[in-house]
Amino acid sequence: MASLRQNDNQNIEDETITSREKVSTTTTTTVNEISLRNKPLKKCFLPPPTILDNIIKTKKRKNNIGEKYLFQNYSHQYENKNNINLLDNQSSSSTDIKPPYLINSEPYSVAKQLLSKIDKCSSSSQRESLNSITSEKISLMTASEQSSVVQPLLTDLYQISMAYAYWKANKHQEMATFDLYFRKNPFGGEYTLFAGLEECLKFIRDYKFHPTDIDYLRTVLPTYTEQEYYDYLLQLDMNNIKIYAVPEGTVVFPRIPLLRIEGPILKTQLLETTLLTLVNYASLVATNAARFRSAIGTEKALLEFGLRRAQGPDGGLSASKYCYLGGFDGTSNVLAGKLYGIPIKGTHAHAYVSSYESMDDLTERELCDRKSGERRPFADLCLKYLNELGPILKILPEQTNKGELAAFTSYALAFPTNFLALVDTYEVLKSGLPNFLAVARALHECKYQAVGLRLDSGDLAYLSLEVRAKFREAATKFNIDYFKDFNIVASNDINEETLVSLEKQGHSIDTFGIGTHLVTCQKQPALGCVYKLVELDTSPRIKVSQDIEKVTIPGRKNLYRIFGHDGKALCDLLTKYDEPVPQPSVKILSRHPFSDQRRAYVTPTSVESLYKLYWADGEIKEQLPSLKDVREYAKDQLNQLRKDHIRDLNPTPYKVSVTEALFTFMHELWMKNIPIGELD
Repeated sequence: MASLRQNDNQNIEDETITSREKVSTTTTTTVNEISLRNKPLKKCFLPPPTILDNIIKTKKRKNNIGEKYLFQNYSHQYENKNNINLLDNQSSSSTDIKPPYLINSEPYSVAKQLLSKIDKCSSSSQRESLNSITSEKISLMTASEQSSVVQPLLTDLYQISMAYAYWKANKHQEMATFDLYFRKNPFGGEYTLFAGLEECLKFIRDYKFHPTDIDYLRTVLPTYTEQEYYDYLLQLDMNNIKIYAVPEGTVVFPRIPLLRIEGPILKTQLLETTLLTLVNYASLVATNAARFRSAIGTEKALLEFGLRRAQGPDGGLSASKYCYLGGFDGTSNVLAGKLYGIPIKGTHAHAYVSSYESMDDLTERELCDRKSGERRPFADLCLKYLNELGPILKILPEQTNKGELAAFTSYALAFPTNFLALVDTYEVLKSGLPNFLAVARALHECKYQAVGLRLDSGDLAYLSLEVRAKFREAATKFNIDYFKDFNIVASNDINEETLVSLEKQGHSIDTFGIGTHLVTCQKQPALGCVYKLVELDTSPRIKVSQDIEKVTIPGRKNLYRIFGHDGKALCDLLTKYDEPVPQPSVKILSRHPFSDQRRAYVTPTSVESLYKLYWADGEIKEQLPSLKDVREYAKDQLNQLRKDHIRDLNPTPYKVSVTEALFTFMHELWMKNIPIGELD
């Protein structure tokens, strides 16, 4: 059966129920008619919650499993209220709709059409049957929101082995608390952006071993592993664990638990590897993106071009998503644009330019005037204006590469409103630039406006300044003011140090396309998050080490951010779980976690509690923001720090402190767990 899309010729009613009369058949027949279990599914994603919300409120339905599953679990994903207008008016203008592809998505069709059939059911049993199938269909479709590899078996073998040992010892129900945190900020900096929380919650929500998983585990675990353990895994879910976390996009620091996981030790242990996988790279690349943004300032555009250099397709998608969170403005990754609503950008490659040898290669030479509709001899106009540019640019027009001019002409004919040319295939100043300006001038005559050009090699600072100067000369010569403001895009293996250097040298680049060093995190390939047991059945646990950095802070803890009179963050304060909340204007003694001598009084102007309960009772407890909102939140978070904390050279460490009570508690437990040596 064809996938259920609104633009399919066959209406969904043909595949499910066409009328109230059809529903009046037996329940078994109805289920057979509407069963979608064995139908091929295309990868697809949920429509904005406003559409689902509108459906639910309009129909005033209650206790609908399919709708409840959709709305409660996915309503955070898209926030664009404009989409409501398209619910029953597919012909409406979509110019303001972001992302517009959702209106034709399969889940939208299912939500609007298949779920509406429930209203036509004449009996509760038939309604429940259709409701159940609908829920399963939606569940299958929405599973593609997260990579199919994010599943219980995406873990280390020893997690499953330990789980068996816990179960065998009848210890598996003991209540444990784990902290997920990192020990050192990446890239030689003094801050990190926390990312990956939404993916962690999706993983926990969908956690389930399937029979094929169990079949595989039987081949790798010892033959004496008891069948009852496999049965236990098969029915396992994460409904009775709790997840406390700082909001995604929060600026965080070493030793701060990013997530606090509470629940039976077998379950919390099984989550370790996957949670670390989902947080480590996401936070690392988001932080890298934020550092690139900090290096170049807020006025320039940053585009992520790293898909081809990323560590596989999942790495490429994650990089696009979290670079956007960290402050980038767009991506070249088309799938990331579709999935996450990130603006996608791109021009053309050197191959397109070198595929033309001369103007004779052009099969189309005319362009319709944007206003009059008159067909204009566009290719001839390009040649005409190239000749006029000779004296302005101090070049000989006949020396420019005519294959390049033909490529630019062809590309402008294809994209007259979005013409941005790659100009370094041959020689920037003597060929690429003149050819670009000739085509831009011809576009202007046809009432179109070129966008700009891209530099992908050479001395970017020097070339950008020279190109800008020529833009100004051409603007004056042709009396076309916007020519001086053409966008100059630069790429070419740019890293953070390149951006810092360009700012010091001076340049005229408007947009940077950055790939390899961004998505691969050249300066540091891993963040190093760890997952440590800090409490078991209300008894604190500590991991001691001769390496102070590896000593854990035991017990359940709360986290507060302390702000000074200037609105900037002064320090983060960890407290024991049962300590009172710090209050504004009340002096607090803050201690370094490991040094007796390092302590200070702090009087907060304001206090922010950072932990929220995100998962409990088998459901997500907080409305999760859109990616765009997380991006804005991350920007605000960085603005809360003093500039000396985020500068690129010798940044000032941000203070993470503990209360006097937590300091004493920790050190007493530490001493208790260190054996006393004996000299002889």
